[in-house]
Amino acid sequence: MIMLSGCGYKPTSHYAREMLGQKIYAEVIISRKDPRNSVLIKDAVNEAIVSRFGAKIVSKEEADTVLNVSIGSVTFSPTVYDQYGYVIAYKALVKLSITYQDSNGKSEKVSTSGEYDFSIEANSVISDTSRFNAIKYSSLDAIDEFVSKIAIKGLQNGNNNQ
Repeated sequence: MIMLSGCGYKPTSHYAREMLGQKIYAEVIISRKDPRNSVLIKDAVNEAIVSRFGAKIVSKEEADTVLNVSIGSVTFSPTVYDQYGYVIAYKALVKLSITYQDSNGKSEKVSTSGEYDFSIEANSVISDTSRFNAIKYSSLDAIDEFVSKIAIKGLQNGNNNQ
């Protein structure tokens, strides 16, 4: 630990927090085609704000940054078959479009995607629980990609200011 702190190591969440601030408002645009997935993604975004950014969820008026998240797509693709040709594993893929606006009114759009692999019983359908978990975890993966992209921008801005 001393070695990491002594050499100036900072986690990606530090740079993302520098870019986005401590107070974030997140708005997930509810898809008319898929309102259930929108709600799941809203929960995943809120969870990520707290756990990944270490930030607080606040009202739009109090926010340092406003995130507008819209769903590009949610897809399920078979990935593994058993010896009889039945699907036994799927990959969920969630594509998000995230526009973030800082308190100065500057905004930027970032496209991300996340995936999650899961198994099912042979010759069965995807249960609601499996589907919900797959969407949640692939959304968290997409948010992690967003954190990485924002952290890179924060790191670049920090190097440009030196």
